[in-house]
Amino acid sequence: IMKHTKLILALLLSVILSASTTEKKITIFTIGDSTCANKPLANNNLERGWGQALQSFFDANHVTVDNHALNGRSSLSFRNEGHWQKVYEKIKPGDFVFIQFGHNDEKPDSARYTEPGSTYNQQLARYIDETREKGGIPVLLTSIVRRKFNEQGKLDETHGNYIQSVRDVAKEKKVLLIDHNEMSKELVQSMGPEDSKVLFMWVEKGTNPAAPEG
Repeated sequence: IMKHTKLILALLLSVILSASTTEKKITIFTIGDSTCANKPLANNNLERGWGQALQSFFDANHVTVDNHALNGRSSLSFRNEGHWQKVYEKIKPGDFVFIQFGHNDEKPDSARYTEPGSTYNQQLARYIDETREKGGIPVLLTSIVRRKFNEQGKLDETHGNYIQSVRDVAKEKKVLLIDHNEMSKELVQSMGPEDSKVLFMWVEKGTNPAAPEG
């Protein structure tokens, strides 16, 4: 996990240093699914997407995080519903675009499904190419692990070939990769089946007004 942590820290440092040496602000756009999306804060809701917390790592005077991730979207549906166009129009030279899809690309419906090694790779490559068209810096992220333990207490791999597809596209297109899947897998596995529930919104009935039934 240390090599991944150093990679992320290097990225964050490069963003901060770049922003501090220019008069304009740098924006980090985030596009993806529910694991990245902003969540409502009412009723003591505990759920957060990682994109929702990202701003806390930066000085807002220099770096702005603009989170466009949405629940239930795949790399295909995010584009086809017009959400990517809104981001594309705002990208300025030097801005970053963090791209994390996969959970919903696996869904069987035609509006969301893409095939790893084929249409999924093509969609990711399009986001990269179009970000670069605007002078932006694309960053690929693998999907966060699902909390599915087997009888031996080990995490099952539920994303199939989608994770490797992201790694392949990152290598092919020469873009920075943040391996969320590997890092979250190590974290969840180290915590185990019970303790890791705290990361995944497991709450007891009657303990939280945002989820009264648990």
